[in-house]
Amino acid sequence: MEKKNITASEKRKKLRKMIQSGEPIMAPGIYDAFCARMVERAGFPVAYVTGNGVSACLLGQPDVGLVTLTEITQHAGRMARALDIPLIVDADTGYGNALNVMRTVKEFEAAGVAAIHIEDQVSPKKCGHLPGSREVVSEGEQVLKLKAALEARQDPDFIIIARTDARSAHGLDEAIRRAKSYHAAGADMVFVELPSRNALEEMRVVAQSLNVPLVVNMDSASPLSTLTMGGLREMGITLAIYPGIARYVVLRAVNKALKQMIEEGGMHGLGEQMATFEEYNEVLGWSEIQALEKRFLLEVQPGG
Repeated sequence: MEKKNITASEKRKKLRKMIQSGEPIMAPGIYDAFCARMVERAGFPVAYVTGNGVSACLLGQPDVGLVTLTEITQHAGRMARALDIPLIVDADTGYGNALNVMRTVKEFEAAGVAAIHIEDQVSPKKCGHLPGSREVVSEGEQVLKLKAALEARQDPDFIIIARTDARSAHGLDEAIRRAKSYHAAGADMVFVELPSRNALEEMRVVAQSLNVPLVVNMDSASPLSTLTMGGLREMGITLAIYPGIARYVVLRAVNKALKQMIEEGGMHGLGEQMATFEEYNEVLGWSEIQALEKRFLLEVQPGG
């Protein structure tokens, strides 16, 4: 697949048009540029950077608010540059108060990202699906953070998604009320995190209560993960993110291969579990590099 070098502005316009179309968008979760290229080659229109996955990738640590703004924006920028499709990024709590959020928006825009979501958890945040409830800041504080984010935005097509984690500690009604408030403050989309056994039924209530573009988290442990494109369309969901798809598959596959290597004393029995070197380089765009070498590098003559 030849890279077209589409600009960040073009990617943002493309994402906004997709959101306005009303057709559900599937965004697989990625945590590095290699995953990013695989998602694009598979034919998905959007990729999603999971904060949980980045914490695992960069730090080897769980998602408990350890990744910094500088780390995530630099990492996301490398992923965005590897892609011709829009990139949506988990921006945690915005990395501080309203003034920090303003810088956060500017840094993600400069990195070439198309959209971010900002949650109302108290810092340091934790993954919404870890055990225990998530405490949230006051509604008023979060509204001001969102207004600051919107004021800091330079490109009007840069998407600001407001996420609320109020469900776990304060109930579904409070989460829906906050989502309405955040959209009224100017957020382009809202994202109600639902870490419960009744997530599918609760998402139906959310969708019926909110006539705004909605984001749903398709975590593999949640009943929501049973939704297909048809189900998303029927429910009126705009964007479905799949944060665990790459990291869970990789964990299971790599663990299986390593265990087999230990048992068999080598990699000779892995066979079809492994891609070929040619397949690997194809994902990385080796043919594009070769074409550039022919255009711009002088051929070194023997003895020259």
